[in-house]
Amino acid sequence: MIRTAVAFLAVFAASPTAVAHDLRPIFIDLSAEQGAQAVLRWKVPGSVPRAQLPEVALAGACEPVGEIELFRDSDTYQGRRGYDCPGGVAGQALALRFPAANPSLTTVVRVSPGDGQTHSGLLAPGILEWTIPERATRWGVARSYTELGIEHIWLGWDHLLFVACLVLIARTGRRILITITGFTVAHSLTLALSTLNLVSLPIPAVEAAIALSIVFVATEIARGNEATLTHRYPVLVASSFGLLHGFGFASVLREVGLPAAELPTALLFFNVGVEIGQLLFVVVILVGARALRRWKQASAAEPALDETSRARLGVLAAYGIGILASFWTLERVLGFWA
Repeated sequence: MIRTAVAFLAVFAASPTAVAHDLRPIFIDLSAEQGAQAVLRWKVPGSVPRAQLPEVALAGACEPVGEIELFRDSDTYQGRRGYDCPGGVAGQALALRFPAANPSLTTVVRVSPGDGQTHSGLLAPGILEWTIPERATRWGVARSYTELGIEHIWLGWDHLLFVACLVLIARTGRRILITITGFTVAHSLTLALSTLNLVSLPIPAVEAAIALSIVFVATEIARGNEATLTHRYPVLVASSFGLLHGFGFASVLREVGLPAAELPTALLFFNVGVEIGQLLFVVVILVGARALRRWKQASAAEPALDETSRARLGVLAAYGIGILASFWTLERVLGFWA
């Protein structure tokens, strides 16, 4: 049952759309500097055509200073512009304007108004304006960072495919629960340590190792040897690689930053958002598996899948996931010298 649903997910993940579409968000950073001066910086994925790049501006009482500086840096476009804000940046609006339609990109906003606070926002593709709050409330921080965590896990196909492999290996409800819990506890630990700068690893190497971890678990599934440690104690593998994945989750928080006044709240609820997104994905797999089983049972023309057929579909899913993860591994390793 589970193998059938994951096979479908693997085929979708390996499709040209999933591979080619750049799901990285737009990052906007506004920081108040000396006096009334503020600097607006933004970063757009390089997959967006130059003619489609958004215009990013600080609207309201702030006056622009100088011209927009726009340049290409590696695989991103980066922009910068100064502003004069006599009354401060609170209450002003950050706005995006696309020449045509927004290419389905989320926008992550970070504002440092100069008073020790950090305001963060997450804008869905259809939202093109965000008003800077006067003060970051605990509820606002909790909501924003929960949304950011959910968004991050659902855009992270590497993390999701690793979870899909864990479901394939664990197979039964109880083992899935224990395995996912081990993965959660482990990546929560390293996420906190990395975000708080207690432990640091180079992100390019971490991303390559995460892709390699998917290759490992996919290979274990394809071999089908249930006497291995991975099949007998999947929680150990999930926990071990979970420590690695936590550094990957932390990378987005390093980019966005954490509000100094509500740091524990932001860290906690980002992790809560990641777990919500992760559990929703597991539910999708299980519900999809049940729906496919019922469809097979209701179709007189289609015989029910026996255990051998389900095992073959599981191997097919493993090959699809493993091929895609191998490509990611090679791509990320080559990126060390890009």
